[in-house]
Amino acid sequence: MIVSVEVDGIIYDAQSLKNKRAVLKRIMTRLRNEFNIAVSELEYQDLWQRTRIGLVTIASDKVIAEQTMQQALAFIDSFPEFERTETHQEWL
Repeated sequence: MIVSVEVDGIIYDAQSLKNKRAVLKRIMTRLRNEFNIAVSELEYQDLWQRTRIGLVTIASDKVIAEQTMQQALAFIDSFPEFERTETHQEWL
């Protein structure tokens, strides 16, 4: 089972692309290390405060894949500098 999620978010404190990328790098690196999932910024690379990141996981069981993704989303929500605005989930 493959689960992919696209997360739109806002980083209100980012005053430059450098600030934004520092926050995203920290979040994405920790997601990779904690949950062993693929993570990438998909859109809005040139906007200071807006972003869309993609997360993908593969598991032999749908329940395990979905649990991993829900834990990853909760982890993203734990960062006070990142506000998740929209989330789109897809199962393949």
